[in-house]
Amino acid sequence: MILPGATLGLVGGGQLGRMFAIAARRMGYRVHTFEPHPEGPAGQVSDREFNAPYEDLETLKAFAASVDVITFEFENIPAEVLQTLSSVTPVYPDWNVLYVCQNREREKNFLRDHHYPHAEFAVARSASELESALKKIGTPSVLKTADFGYDGKGQKKLRGPTDAKALWEEFKMPAGVLEKWVDFDCELSVVCARTRTGEVETFPVSENIHTNHILDFSIVPARLPEPIQMEARELAAGIATDLKVVGLIAVELFLTKSGKLVVNELAPRPHNSGHYSFDACITSQFEQQLRAVCGLPLGSTQLLSPVVMVNILGDAWANGEPNFTRLLEDPRVKLHLYGKSEAKPGRKMGHFCVLGSDIEETLLRAKALKI
Repeated sequence: MILPGATLGLVGGGQLGRMFAIAARRMGYRVHTFEPHPEGPAGQVSDREFNAPYEDLETLKAFAASVDVITFEFENIPAEVLQTLSSVTPVYPDWNVLYVCQNREREKNFLRDHHYPHAEFAVARSASELESALKKIGTPSVLKTADFGYDGKGQKKLRGPTDAKALWEEFKMPAGVLEKWVDFDCELSVVCARTRTGEVETFPVSENIHTNHILDFSIVPARLPEPIQMEARELAAGIATDLKVVGLIAVELFLTKSGKLVVNELAPRPHNSGHYSFDACITSQFEQQLRAVCGLPLGSTQLLSPVVMVNILGDAWANGEPNFTRLLEDPRVKLHLYGKSEAKPGRKMGHFCVLGSDIEETLLRAKALKI
């Protein structure tokens, strides 16, 4: 076990890292962050921040030598960076987990090979391959970049007959994954933790509402039948086990109109839809990440209160600093701001959680308070 007093290494300096660092420092750990850009949200609450390009092997190794264990907070880190770090200090999840999850082709192949429910897909690396994929998958469908996609970026929905050559020229990516459109009733996610000894714990299912491809509301408990929620948690636990995750993995799912669950995407880290756990669970997803990578027993994921999490985007700053008074006046609202220096449209600047006794009433309050 890596006990309080040790130093934890964090690769990535965004808001997920910030909340991880807050959880770690509350438990008595020191935190060192590696982030190419200075003054990031995580660096503001870390004991030490290493700022260098990912190609700077000397600084990477100095960072690794300064900590007792390393984890990461987002996927767009070259997998070879984690390989380099792991030659000095243990890294969890393993670089292979990141390698699978940061690329949609590898991720879809993993789901198919392990017989998890997923949308039919085909891979294209040229206009002619895209034409073949379109013949196989048809429309409606979604063309996604194989790498570096999040919050709807790098995706294009195809609604009808499509000129494959023109689309490929517009796509401008070396590889794409064409997925059959899933006619879904709602979107769900489950955050799951797993330890080196194989202990697994899932958090309550989050029912997610997106606006313009960005998460808007997370509703917990999800307003779904218990058997569906149990199946979602079992799928997440199975994926964590088959991938040999040590740390966290978030599993995003669709519930189809016919009542079937389909796995959409995997993220081997804390997840935006799990932020509610900071205020509404015995153990937050960030403390659970710490427990898993440090070899501690996992904490209880029991939900203490119905909760709705609401994202605050940079759009709220369009007319100057937002007035947070309405949120702060409500005694059952928890405000979290990430310390980002510049507000941009669509950029996640913070979130707030509304707690209550009835989920429908809590959702109404959350919608009324949305900034």
